[in-house]
Amino acid sequence: MPLRVVGAGLGRTGTHSLQLALQQLLGGRCYHMMEVFGRPDDIPVWQRAVDGELPDWDALFADYTAAVDWPVAAFWAELAAYYPDALVLLSVRDADKWWKSAHDTIFEISNRPIIDDPVFRAQMVMARNMLTLRFTPDWQDADAAKAAYEAHNERVRATISPERLLVWHPGDGWEPICAALGLAVPAEPFPHVNSTADFRQLAGLDAPPPDENEDHDANTTV
Repeated sequence: MPLRVVGAGLGRTGTHSLQLALQQLLGGRCYHMMEVFGRPDDIPVWQRAVDGELPDWDALFADYTAAVDWPVAAFWAELAAYYPDALVLLSVRDADKWWKSAHDTIFEISNRPIIDDPVFRAQMVMARNMLTLRFTPDWQDADAAKAAYEAHNERVRATISPERLLVWHPGDGWEPICAALGLAVPAEPFPHVNSTADFRQLAGLDAPPPDENEDHDANTTV
């Protein structure tokens, strides 16, 4: 089954909440970096993609109706071309808030010493290589990462035709997604999951200072 939604938004822009929302709307699974943890055979597939050998997309996404988050967002252009009828969903947030959230979660994890577990090691090597080669080699630097983030979003906006592109903020909820997909708006509240505090607790990281733990707006869950 072809993907109906290709997520072009980078991690920490509401992608985990989007995963849950799209699964509810489309009645099928949505690919996300979280999925890779449970599918270790996908790790070398993505590593080869980072190295320039693109996978059989239909085989990789055979069990999915949508895909969001890294590593998918690093290959949004290839996937948008391969699935020409898919909605391209660009999830965005303020660059400073994005950097703070990414720095305190996925970048901190990616920068930690790699433990001996072979699956975790392969996942972290793939993630670091993807960030370096498909995002920016200076992903640990705030100014460089924010510039790369803005450039990524601008490339998506400049490449995808307006009638096919949905630019979505975490606070936007169901309505624009449902309108773009021609689906009814669910009665249930839009899912909001995976805040910075949630991520750090799950990953076993120390809590950040209280005043940095939340953005105090609708974009705190990602």
